[in-house]
Formats: sequence, C-alpha cells, structure tokens
Amino acid sequence: MKVIRTRGRGAREAAAVLVALESRGGGALDSVLPVVKRIVARVRHGGDRALLRYAAQFDGLEDAARLRISPQEMGQAWEAIDPTLRETLRTAAGQIRAFAKQQLPKSWSRASIAGLTVGQLVRPIGSVGCYVPSGRHPLPSTLLMTAIPAQVAGVERIVVVSPKPAQETLAAAHLLGIREFYRVGGAHAIAALAYGTATIARVEKIVGPGNLYVTAAKRLVAFDCAIDMLAGPTEIVVTSERGDPAEIAADLVAQAEHDPEALAIFVTTRDDLAKLVIAEAKTQNRNNPVACGALERNGVAIVAGTVEEARAITNRLAPEHLTVDTAEELEWVTNAGSVFVGGWSSQPMGDYISGPNHTLPTGGMARVRGGLSVNDFVKLVTVQEYAPEGIRSLGPQAVLLAEAEGLTAHAAAIGMRLRKTSRKRGPAGVRGRGVHA
Repeated sequence: MKVIRTRGRGAREAAAVLVALESRGGGALDSVLPVVKRIVARVRHGGDRALLRYAAQFDGLEDAARLRISPQEMGQAWEAIDPTLRETLRTAAGQIRAFAKQQLPKSWSRASIAGLTVGQLVRPIGSVGCYVPSGRHPLPSTLLMTAIPAQVAGVERIVVVSPKPAQETLAAAHLLGIREFYRVGGAHAIAALAYGTATIARVEKIVGPGNLYVTAAKRLVAFDCAIDMLAGPTEIVVTSERGDPAEIAADLVAQAEHDPEALAIFVTTRDDLAKLVIAEAKTQNRNNPVACGALERNGVAIVAGTVEEARAITNRLAPEHLTVDTAEELEWVTNAGSVFVGGWSSQPMGDYISGPNHTLPTGGMARVRGGLSVNDFVKLVTVQEYAPEGIRSLGPQAVLLAEAEGLTAHAAAIGMRLRKTSRKRGPAGVRGRGVHA
C-alpha cells in the first residue's frame, strides 16, 4: 500500500489518483470482448453442440451426461459435508431469507381523488439464472445470496450454473431445493442462459458475479436478456478517524484476497493512523499472495486535509464495501454498496451471514444502484381505474395536454369518455374544454 496526501506537495498526485479511481470501470472488458463475442455467437447459433464443446475445453466436462446435476447428487453432497457446516448454511440462509422478506415491496392501491384508484402489483420475474463462480475458492455463499432473494420474490424457475462446483456449493443448492443446476461456467454458460439450448432453456434475467469473460458476456447479452449489474473486482474502503489499525488492516487484507485486482483503500485525516494501517496490512498479508499482490497494486491510504474532505472523497469513490466509525456517520454516506458501522462490524461478516446481499455494485456503480436484492427479481405493475367522476375531474386537463402535444387521437379517446359522463349527467353535465366530437 502507498500513502497519498491531498494537501501539500502530494496534492497534485492525489488529485490524479482520485480521478483515475473515479473513472475505474469496465475498460478491462474490452480486451476480452472479441473472444467473448465469438463464444456467445457460437452458443447462440450452435446450441448444445457449441456449449458442450466449450464446457469440455474450459470446464473439463468430458461427459455431456454430467452437464445437469441431479437432485440426488446435491443431496449426497449435503449428507457428505460436516454437520456443523450444514447448520451454518442453515443459519446463513435464514438470515438472508429474513432480510429479503423485509425488503420485498408490497402491492397497494388507494383512491387519489374521487373516481380514480391507483396502485401497484408486485409480480415475480418468471425465470432467472444464477451464476456461481468456482475459481480460486468455492462460493456456496454466492449461491445463497443469488437464489434466496429469487425464491422470496416468488420466481418460479431458478437455474444455477457453476463450473466444477464444489461439494459445499452442491450442498447449499440441496438446502434451497434447487432443481436445475448445470456444471458449466464462463461466457458459454451466460450465452446458454440468455439464448437457450436444447438442454438449458433460456431465462429472463441473469444474476451473479464472475470473471472478466463472464462479465463481458453479460454486457453483450444485456439487450436480449436482463442482467443485474456488471461486477468487477472486489472493492473495500474504510473511512476512519479512530479505528483500530489491526482491525482496519484485517478487513483490507480479507477483501484483497478475493482477487489480485481487488481495490483496497483507507481514508483518514490522520497520517499516523495511515502509517499504522499500512504496516499492519503488510504484516497480515505476508502469507497471502493474492492479498499481497492486490494491496501492492491497488492498495492506497488517502490522507485528507479535513474530515469533510475525507467524507467527500469516500462518496466520490462510491465503493462496493464501506466501513465507517459510527452510526451517526451514515448521514453523510450517499454512495456505497453496503455500509459496515464500527470496529465490531467486520466486512467478511457481510460476505456470509449478516443477511444483506454480498453481490454489490463495483466500478463506481454504487453512485446509481445498491446491491442485489429481492427487488431485482420482481416487477412493479402499476394499476389505474377510473370511475365517471374521475374522468370528469381530470379528463379536460388531460385533453389539453394531449392537444398541446399534437396527439389528437389521445384527446379523442379521452373526449369519448367525457361525452359519456355528460350523457349520464344530463344536459347540465360538465362537458370540459377542448373535447373533440
């Protein structure tokens, strides 16, 4: 990790670093897009044949019969794992499910004026594909985080794809009652979910994180199949004036071990605290080559001139994960995927068991959206119902707006209802301005 200071001789360098950090995003995807385009096109047009060829090449799947994982195999994995892990998965699933239920929006209706009832219906998406990575580490937690909100939303068909899924991931699938699980990953799995093959029927939305190839494929299919977000390498920001250096460093190292390109940033006004955090991080990552590499490349301690500047910098960074010192500080946080409050709130707790989702916006996208939630799996269908008095009240003004836009058929359709209400009221009825015959 290196220190940059926003005041004094380092101010110009700090400004340049901050601009670069703000503009981080999907640039790396461009390097893999040509390859991904070929893979997606071949699976789209070649179906199972292309899918299985890529599964053999990239996922080591030589036997096509093993593409779909049976419920029996998931059940065997559940029985094979340690009983304490089974209980832990149950606890994590319960926490995530309870949080998703609390998030679920409600259907409602109300009379906004006499003669007009408006409202919304909450309806689930019909089918979703959950991508679960299985590269350096098995990620049963990602299966829980993507599939449970879909279940709470009421999604009827949930498809899981994962290359070489670990036993723990299969066990988590059994716990959730997943019926459709395919042993495939990469851009070819995204193409299969988006466009369908003889074996894997297409889905309406794809969620879950993945590597550059997966993310590039999601971007490529996004006009044909909805996606959640384009997830990049893990990000952590800790903004603190009084945190424990060892605890701050521990969270920085923990998130950095996810990916060699992970971003780890400490923001403070205290030069002494920044130096202590850097020293602790160096000690703690000594036996963790992935974290060590990430912190060497992308680890930064930013020393701001004032607390207000430190807070402004934090919001400019719009991090995936953010830690602050106290609950009162939530008032100034506007851009973050998920916020952890105080020294007890270790960020890895959120990766597993707190309840809020760990699939979060990266690359600055926390400026415009939060993490994956039950809301990603539902549609809000608006409803409006007029009675005659509602048409009499609002119809004439709607006609004026239609005429102002030059949409005469709009005005005529409304006018037809206005004349109908006038006939019902008799000769003295309100006819409204600008109503066409």
